[in-house]
Amino acid sequence: MNQLTRLCLLASPLALAACNTAPAEEAPLAGDWVLSAGESQLSFITVKNGQVAEAHSFPGLSGSVSADGAAELSIDLASVATNVDIRNERMRDMLFDVVDFPAATVSVALDPAAFAGLKTGDSLVQPVVATLNVHGASVEVATDLAVIRLGESKVNVSTATPIIVSADSLGLAEGVEELRTIANLDSITGQVPVTFSLTFEQQPAQ
Repeated sequence: MNQLTRLCLLASPLALAACNTAPAEEAPLAGDWVLSAGESQLSFITVKNGQVAEAHSFPGLSGSVSADGAAELSIDLASVATNVDIRNERMRDMLFDVVDFPAATVSVALDPAAFAGLKTGDSLVQPVVATLNVHGASVEVATDLAVIRLGESKVNVSTATPIIVSADSLGLAEGVEELRTIANLDSITGQVPVTFSLTFEQQPAQ
């Protein structure tokens, strides 16, 4: 047996082993998904007296995305966090009226096919029109969602740009005015930019 033949015989099983250890194809983004609250956040900014901007958040989040693309986010309005206890209380009672309206919801119909082919590390920006329900009022909000696949069963969805929410359109203008009066402020802006970063985990197939 010549040297060339021996090299070919040795190379064959090595090539076969290399093929057998190639990474498996990732499963498509499909099925049902649930929000990971500990890895998610939703924030908004208010401006008082024309120049003082303050950041606030809602830690109480829950949500899901079903296999058909129906997505919903629920925001516990009583969880509002402004770093000032009395302001938290006033927002809960005077602005959101959490006794009668404990939660805000955001719902949107997604196209599952648009995300199915994402591999880990891949991202895309998807325009959507969502429905926001707060304080008994409902408005449509057009925005762009930035979606990135973090792993085999985890994705992150965030705002590509802040969403501007109007207190007037949601019937919250009167509550904003009450807050301004009791805090003895010259003004509180009625236009509020909102941002979020939401992480969802895929649920095991039933």
